[in-house]
Amino acid sequence: MPALTSSYLEWSHAQASTPARGDFAERAEAEDLGNGSSARTWRVHVVDVFRAEKVNLVISADDSYIASALVRQGFMPCSPIRPSVAIMINALELYHVACLHSPHFSIQAFVKTICDLQGVAFQHYLSHQFSITLDLYLNILNGVEALIMEALSRTSDDWRLQHACPACTYELKDEPHLKFKILYAMDGNDSLKRILCRIAEDEDSHELPTTQKCSHSKYKQGRRGDENPCTSRWKNMDKQKMKQTWGVYDETGIFLAVCQHGMSLLIADMVQSGELTKYPIAIVSRLMKVFGADLGGGYDIRCQFSTTLAKSIIGKDIEQNQHSCLVPAFHGHAHRRLCQLSHLMVYTEGLCLEDLKTCERTFSKSNVLASSLRYASAFHRQRAINTYFSHNDAYEVYASISNFIYSNYKQALSIIQDCEFVLPSLKCELGVTADTEFTMWLQEERSYLEGLEMEPLNETLQMEYWRALVNLEASKKDLDLKSALWDVTTPSDLKDYAMYTCKTQKVETARRHAVEMYNKDLCIVQDLESKLNIDSCWTPERPEWHDAARLVTKRTFQCALDHLEALVIARIFKLSKMNHVGTGYKMQKHMAKVLQVRSSAIRIALKQYNTAARAMDPPHRILKWDEVVEYAFIAEFDLLRDARQDVSQRSWATPAGHSAMDHYFKLLCAREEIERLEVEARRLLTYLRDKEHFLDESEQQAQALHPPLAHQIACYRLIHSRFTSQHLKRLHDITKLPGYKGSLSFGESLMDSDDIDTQENLEEEEEEEEEKEETSHMVLEVLDATIYANTT
Repeated sequence: MPALTSSYLEWSHAQASTPARGDFAERAEAEDLGNGSSARTWRVHVVDVFRAEKVNLVISADDSYIASALVRQGFMPCSPIRPSVAIMINALELYHVACLHSPHFSIQAFVKTICDLQGVAFQHYLSHQFSITLDLYLNILNGVEALIMEALSRTSDDWRLQHACPACTYELKDEPHLKFKILYAMDGNDSLKRILCRIAEDEDSHELPTTQKCSHSKYKQGRRGDENPCTSRWKNMDKQKMKQTWGVYDETGIFLAVCQHGMSLLIADMVQSGELTKYPIAIVSRLMKVFGADLGGGYDIRCQFSTTLAKSIIGKDIEQNQHSCLVPAFHGHAHRRLCQLSHLMVYTEGLCLEDLKTCERTFSKSNVLASSLRYASAFHRQRAINTYFSHNDAYEVYASISNFIYSNYKQALSIIQDCEFVLPSLKCELGVTADTEFTMWLQEERSYLEGLEMEPLNETLQMEYWRALVNLEASKKDLDLKSALWDVTTPSDLKDYAMYTCKTQKVETARRHAVEMYNKDLCIVQDLESKLNIDSCWTPERPEWHDAARLVTKRTFQCALDHLEALVIARIFKLSKMNHVGTGYKMQKHMAKVLQVRSSAIRIALKQYNTAARAMDPPHRILKWDEVVEYAFIAEFDLLRDARQDVSQRSWATPAGHSAMDHYFKLLCAREEIERLEVEARRLLTYLRDKEHFLDESEQQAQALHPPLAHQIACYRLIHSRFTSQHLKRLHDITKLPGYKGSLSFGESLMDSDDIDTQENLEEEEEEEEEKEETSHMVLEVLDATIYANTT
């Protein structure tokens, strides 16, 4: 491979410095003239996009291998020793780039396209030959990338992760402190599965391919924690569902972590399992190791995952590094109101307006890989995933960072304008004099809902005792009724003795059953009386009877509310899925039918709820169909629960109070968003300058030592430099937004040397800062002139 990589560097450098030759024969003739009589020829069948022919290629005396000689001339051989077929590197590059933009474009489709263009019949071995050369070509590209990284001193294992996103990781000196150093989202996706290829193997053992052994003592014994009420709402909270998956798959998907801008941070394969907790724990551990403290991670099951993290082997690191688990907005509507009050984005300080839905947007694009990976080998699957995300980061996500900052800045300014217009009137209506009252309301609501977490044991026993008394009274009436049965039969009526005997036995059996049921209910009543220390049995005339009856009525109401809530949750998820990108027509029709059936169930549940609500004392609020189906957050149900205190008159429980709280906390989030975006915009501006300067210097240094490598560094620089003008224009647009009050100037990266400043150094730094400000003003003036020229 080193010889092939070196030959590719020479070919690429020659392509850039000399005009491209259009004919195979011209290439061979030019090589022959350049090498003289010491060269020999090798006949090979060369394939390009529009033509294919047999060519005598020149093998010079300096070439160690035939394969490397072919690569140096722009041909990728199909075999390493005595190649008879070679494919043009330009054709491979064309397919590689096309496949990155459209992963559905298979090798077979491309080879068939070439066959049609050249007027030959397609043969399956042609796809195999193309696949071999493509593997070789991609391996050479990986080798070239390794040489570039070595020349740039970027060979550490964590370098890519430490520099994944300029807006997140390119920290500057003297910039404002952010509560969350990096905001990221993580989630599992089962679309990129791979079929397990079963072969005859030895029996299972604990021997690893590296000859290491797995010791059972290394496995951490799980501990039973408190039951989480959100568990039933999430599939990936159900350990039984996540423990196993279909045996037909080897890799069952990927677990991904991306920053808020969409840059992929870490990817893990989920191997023969569902979305187990070990994957997010490993992700969080690695991120804390690389970035340290003050990280904020969004995960759809945050409420349970935070407890799992605290009990895991990295629990102490979580506490020391102040890692925060957050709930994405996409999944917030299915969490309980109490869970939302603690972790939902609008109530979390420092989260700004970030929705942490980046994984969903990323998966909506990466799912196109699914069809091509289902039957791929493990090597080709991992390479395809790695290549796709690397290309997506470099060409898609990086290109949109400045637009992300601009759009969010514009959105934040709009929210501030709207909230500052609406909030004063709401505060006047509610009699709010200080903004601190909204924080107090939030705490009151949290305290109230915490009081509903578990019913007191004494109340539960009283309700059970009341039900037992009702059952005992019913069984006593039934026993009295069965015992009062009397049948008089005279000898003249006794025509069929057997029939009357059977009738008598049925009456006796019914009486015996009634006695048994009465005795059973009596035992239950006596047992509960001993637990409650009741001296005399309750009767309907006693106040304890009526108090317990009211508790049972409330319990019936809450059960009806729970059932209605569960159906509405399912409806919200189905509606969300129908609007997902990639949901097929048949699936949408199936979901529409499911929604019709579920709508009927919701109507029945709503009727049961309203019946239970009318039975309350005083009667509870009646819900209408139009009101229920428009619930955006299922947490609105939680405020309907009223167990031991009436909160209907509390300010935070009224619609106006909720609206005021939402506007107030959105206003705070928008102001935080402005502060964070100004930091990110300055980071991006500084990164553009520093990166261009560093890569330009590296290219000049390599030019004197290794010109072919210098050319590759130039190509590497151009990958990101092509978006520089676009970023500068967007950053300039931010400064022109109505309401913009910040300042955009160059900074100094923390990655530079941190020597102790002397007085002379401080003076030099002041001069440098003045020069940087002048440079930034000049950049903005040039952009103004450019934009004006383009518009005129």
